[in-house]
Amino acid sequence: MSSAALRLAPKIRANVTKRMVIRLAQRNCSVGVLSSTGGGIRIPVKESPNQHPQPYYQQHQSKQPRLYYSTTPYVQQKEYPPHTLFPMPALSPTMETGSIASWNMEEGDEFTAGDVLCSIETDKASVDFESQDDGILAKILKTGADAKDLKVGVPICVVVEEPEDVAAFADFTVLQDDDVEEPAAAGATPPPPAPPSTTTTAATTPERDVDPEFVLMPSARHLSQSKGLDATVLEGTGKGGRVTKGDVLAALANGTHMPPLATTATTPPPVAAAAVPPTTVTPTTPLSSMVVTIPSVDTQGTHEDVTNNNMRKIIAKRLTESKRDVPHFYVSAEIELDHVLQLRKTLLQQHDVKVSVNDLIIRSSALALRDVPQVNSTYQPTTGTIETHSTVDISVAVATPTGLITPIVPLTDTLGLSDISNKVKDLAGRAREGKLSPEEYQGGTFTISNLGMFGIQEFSAVINPPQAAILAVGGGIPTIVPTPYVDGAETQRSPQQKTVMTARLSADRRVVDEATASLFMSTLKKYLNQPELLLL
Repeated sequence: MSSAALRLAPKIRANVTKRMVIRLAQRNCSVGVLSSTGGGIRIPVKESPNQHPQPYYQQHQSKQPRLYYSTTPYVQQKEYPPHTLFPMPALSPTMETGSIASWNMEEGDEFTAGDVLCSIETDKASVDFESQDDGILAKILKTGADAKDLKVGVPICVVVEEPEDVAAFADFTVLQDDDVEEPAAAGATPPPPAPPSTTTTAATTPERDVDPEFVLMPSARHLSQSKGLDATVLEGTGKGGRVTKGDVLAALANGTHMPPLATTATTPPPVAAAAVPPTTVTPTTPLSSMVVTIPSVDTQGTHEDVTNNNMRKIIAKRLTESKRDVPHFYVSAEIELDHVLQLRKTLLQQHDVKVSVNDLIIRSSALALRDVPQVNSTYQPTTGTIETHSTVDISVAVATPTGLITPIVPLTDTLGLSDISNKVKDLAGRAREGKLSPEEYQGGTFTISNLGMFGIQEFSAVINPPQAAILAVGGGIPTIVPTPYVDGAETQRSPQQKTVMTARLSADRRVVDEATASLFMSTLKKYLNQPELLLL
């Protein structure tokens, strides 16, 4: 590039930028930009064509600056006072859509920082959406049926700063930029309708070497019939002059005329056959006297259509992605629980400490994860790396009326049995009431799902990404267990009845191999067979 061109380049860029700013300011609609940081969309006041628009924080130097800039444009077709559009926030790292369960405020209400605007159903639980600044709720954009399955970033309400600006937003609507057409100039006459496009029509029937019923290829017949057109008038490029699907597509693209299909199907001529003398059949019973009895069908059964909530939809989506993308493999172990049951009984009778079998399993799993840290890892698919965590944070699956949720017991390996029992009871109770905060169910390094209390003997669980493993725990079943054979003994011990539990580990093969999974299960079995180690 020459030196003169290099000197002119900054001036050219400045002129292009100036023209773009002038064209944007001369438009009849204001443009707002959605904030990706959860603040909202700032709609600036329309400015003169010769002046660059100032950022919001420069227009209000006395207030703390807020950023309202992103790459998602929204437009409106009339002028409104300065306002802010609040988008659907991302209340969890995995949240893509959400539903507004209820609004805590009405239009015209004033609020301050920290006030709850509405309750939003995320992919995990129902979370309160708190405002980050002061304002006045001028318009609620999404409510009722329109507030279901909203994508993150969709505007949900309009906020203003002055009370007298609320009335101006009674008819406020927000549209995507692509959905708004440029308004016509005042006094301009609408353009005349476009003349019909000239089409080519087959003047004569093309010559073919095939029978008329085989003129159309199957795909061409299906396509033409779905369009309601007769494609037999086209000149085919197939063997023998047959019309292919490509011929029909080309005719549709070029505007070639094809007549519509006939409304009545034409019947083929009858096949010549030998003359058969007509025979007269005399019915033995007149048709007027015949009675046809229709059996009665009992249709008194009723049903109710229940709409699936957002939480169950997200759970199904996550499980499908996990089974599709994560290479699962499974290892199982049968573990005797007699020593665990005896310790639980001793703690209750002698120390008045009540713990459940699930608490002992959580404690044993935490110690096993500490001994086998490879299982206490997560896989990051974006970078293809494995993160081995120094802390053991076990997620415990809890069934709620709206779906399954996994609250986290942080630092599980450092807690005693009583602390684990109290923590699990508190988390499970608040999970069923939908009162968990996001940090109490987001994250975790390992998950335990126990269905033994429901009478399930064994099952396989689906891994909860990005975690590397999940433990599926069944119920204890009384089982006859043979005793070890003693070589040289005159009498052998009789088989004994034991309470046996089946535990199955689902592991991510990208992180954990079979040997590591077997080591973890054997370590877990050691702690449950020697539960006194859990008290150390």
